[in-house]
Amino acid sequence: MNMDTWSGVAQTILEGFDRHYSLFRQYSREGKECFEHADWQRAAQVSRERTRGYEQRVAETVDAIHRSYPDAGKHSEFWPRIKMVFIGKLMNHLQAECAETFYNSVACRVLHRDYYKGEYIFWRPAISTQHLEGSSPTYRSFYPETDGLRRSLLEILTSFGLKAPFENLRRDVRYLEHAVLEQRPAGWKAQPNHQIQVLDCLFFRNKAAYVVGRLINGADKQPFVIPLLRNDDGTMTVDCLLMRQKDVAVLFSFSRAYFLVDMEVPSAYVSFLLSIMPRKSTIDLYAMLGLQKQAKTLFYRELQHHLRHSRDTFQVAPGVRGMVMLVFTMPSMPFVFKLIKDRFDPPKTASRQEVKEKYLLVKNHDRVGRLADTLEYSNVALPLDRIDASLMKQLQQEAASSIEIDGDVLVIKHIYIERRMQPLDNYLAQASKAERKLAIRDYGNSIRDLAGANIFPGDMLKKNFGVTRHDRVVFYDYDEICYITECNFRKVPPARDYNDMMSDEPWYSVEENDVFPETFGPFFFPNAKDMSVFKTDHADLMTAAWWKQVKEDILSGNQADVFPYPEKRRFKYRYRKDT
Repeated sequence: MNMDTWSGVAQTILEGFDRHYSLFRQYSREGKECFEHADWQRAAQVSRERTRGYEQRVAETVDAIHRSYPDAGKHSEFWPRIKMVFIGKLMNHLQAECAETFYNSVACRVLHRDYYKGEYIFWRPAISTQHLEGSSPTYRSFYPETDGLRRSLLEILTSFGLKAPFENLRRDVRYLEHAVLEQRPAGWKAQPNHQIQVLDCLFFRNKAAYVVGRLINGADKQPFVIPLLRNDDGTMTVDCLLMRQKDVAVLFSFSRAYFLVDMEVPSAYVSFLLSIMPRKSTIDLYAMLGLQKQAKTLFYRELQHHLRHSRDTFQVAPGVRGMVMLVFTMPSMPFVFKLIKDRFDPPKTASRQEVKEKYLLVKNHDRVGRLADTLEYSNVALPLDRIDASLMKQLQQEAASSIEIDGDVLVIKHIYIERRMQPLDNYLAQASKAERKLAIRDYGNSIRDLAGANIFPGDMLKKNFGVTRHDRVVFYDYDEICYITECNFRKVPPARDYNDMMSDEPWYSVEENDVFPETFGPFFFPNAKDMSVFKTDHADLMTAAWWKQVKEDILSGNQADVFPYPEKRRFKYRYRKDT
């Protein structure tokens, strides 16, 4: 291989990435069109196609290298030079960090496990993305003190050129003004730099568009997020104003599907979002923006950095042992690591491939704030001396086909990584009476939200749900998950006689997709007091009629409204006295 070949391979990879990101932005722009036309089915399809596009572009690029440079995979010693040429091509590139990740993905497929060596791939970023400037500014500034608060809010709402008209723009601006003034702290005083800065592109997800910005006053930076919703008559409405960090953090949580955002400079968007959500990691934010491969790169770098600066070991995760997944964690990192076991405990009967397909289903689906996102990896190398003995024993006994010892590292062939949450059953065992009541109610809300998004959890035991740091209940066990539309919800037929009532076996026929919501009670809460609390808000979840209605709504194209913020924040409940 010579210099022309090195440059050719590097250029092929860069062209593959540029094609990928061009299509990524095209899909993101289509999110605006879907919102303008209230085409929610196409919006969901766009999100799925955008997610799948990365692997397709990587495969195309690998094929192009094999065709044009067949020796590239045979001479790994030349890849450090290819990498250096590639770095030179990234100077002033507006998505350099994502291009480096794309390079890694291609190199990992062309090479063998030599790619673990840092000189072959980008173990850490080579190009700084700070202060990158695109063809237009990342955000726009509005000045309430000079232009007036109401006029500034009007300019913000009308600055995105949405084709759908507002139902009542003057009213919405007035409500926004009230909300801003209400949320100012006592003694608030405008500073010379007082302004509202708004990102140049709307964020689209589910059936909403979000204006995302920050309110600047002195040294303070406060979130400023305006959800826009469509009405049945073709108009749109401002639904509320989110200015609390907690509300905005929940909106942009790891349990939501990827937003459609047309970003020329993704690092600038991440920097902006970090300024209003300082507790978020860049891993979370890149994933939330739909750049999940970049999130994977950042997580792996963080893991390697953490291993160098910590001493604790990977251990079996606390909680009820899984029937399908072997789960472990490192106490000093807020993540869990999940492997598919070689053999599943009865009564689980799914295959390994079926479990992987369930996780892929979740990856491509709108998670409506109730399904944990996962980072999926192949061939993850962990130092052997950081593996606890009891964990190693379980790995060898229950997942031997997924591991390999290579020198002083344990190579895990396939693994899922999720944010660590407290299992709901453990949380309830330690919760106060008030906390317990709220968690039980949100457990039911979680099931409702999933159903509205066409997701039936399958195994609804509390051990399969977790509680986030924002006290939201999220589902994270996917091996029995399926679409609501695939289920046949039935009432339990009446017993024919005393023997039927006393029988351990059902006296009625049960087909593969039959579901009997009347039997959910023991899975929900066998404790009578807990069940009483649950029934206060969610008794209908144990009726076939409720689930049938949800299924009919989905089949008729009526997508449920799932609001990623408290109902009490919505203007229709705060300001509209006539509703």
